[in-house]
Order: sequence, then structure tokens, then C-alpha cells
Amino acid sequence: MKNRIRTITAILVFTIALLLPGGATAQGMPTYDNVNFISLIKQLVESGKQTANIIKTVKFLKQQKENLEKVNDVLKQLKAVKEIGKNNQRLVNVMQNDLQDILNSPYIKPEEVARVSESFSAVVENSLDTMDFIDQVLSSDFMKMSDADRAEILKQKETESKEMVSNVTIKTKRYRDIISFRKMQDKVNNRETNY
Repeated sequence: MKNRIRTITAILVFTIALLLPGGATAQGMPTYDNVNFISLIKQLVESGKQTANIIKTVKFLKQQKENLEKVNDVLKQLKAVKEIGKNNQRLVNVMQNDLQDILNSPYIKPEEVARVSESFSAVVENSLDTMDFIDQVLSSDFMKMSDADRAEILKQKETESKEMVSNVTIKTKRYRDIISFRKMQDKVNNRETNY
């Protein structure tokens, strides 16, 4: 019986819809699906929360990246200072050992002793000036530099320090070659002939 009433009601509604003019069915209050609207609002609120969390995460990651860059710059500074210290130790070793041997050699002429001494003294002065400059860069704000700028200056000074060691090594080798050549020349000139 219920099915019959439903069928009759459906037929009546369908018949009325067909008999009404076309414009009459299209007029009236627009209807909204409240459930879908509420669901959309909930989705927008969730999106807003997720966006806020993403922004917080991006800010956090940006801060961590800056912290890593600062640590990286400090490590570069420490490495450069350590390398400059090693290079200066090499210079001191050359001055203590090799230079003394060169200056005490009987094959170095008296006028050359002054030139050799001046040459090596200039290198030592430059090395000391570099160490003073590094001390100023590291101990003060030195013209309000950033850590990256300090690291760059120290890297440049490290390169200069390596060049000084290279120059001293070349000079030392050259003077040793001169001494060796003069020693051999002296042996040849002062040999005893048996003929």
C-alpha cells in the first residue's frame, strides 16, 4: 500500500512539473546545500592551519640555515687561522735551520750575506704583519664585518701565507744550489793534478 501511494505521488509531481510553464519552474529562491557549505568552511579553516604551520616551518628552516652558515663561516675562519699558523711555523723552521746553514756557509760571499738576510727579514716582517692583522680581524668588530667577510679576508691571508712559504722554499733551494755549485767549483779548481 505504501508503495502504491509513493508511486501515485511521484506520478502527480511529475505530471504537475510537465504541465507548468517552463519559466515557472525556474523562479524562486536559490537553494544551497548547507552540508557542502559547512564542509567547505571546515576545509578552508584546515587549509589555513596547514598554511600557518608551513610558514612556521619555513621560518624555522631559514633560521637553521642561517645558523649553519654562521657555523660554517666560523669553521672557515678557524681553518684559515690554523693554516696560517702552520705556514708561519714553517717560516720559523726555515729561519732557524736553513737560513743559519746558508749564512754560515763559506761559499756565501760577505756581500751576499746582507742580501740574504734582508730578503728573509722582509718575509718575516710580512709574516708578523699578517699575524697582527689577523689578530685585529678576529678580536674586534673590524669595521663591523660579517663572519663571511672575515672568513674571506682570512682565506686571502692564508693564500698569501702559502705564497710566502713557497717563496722562502724557492729562495732557500736557490741559495743551497748556489752553495752546492760553488763547493763543486772549489773542488774542481783546487784539485791536485798528478800529471
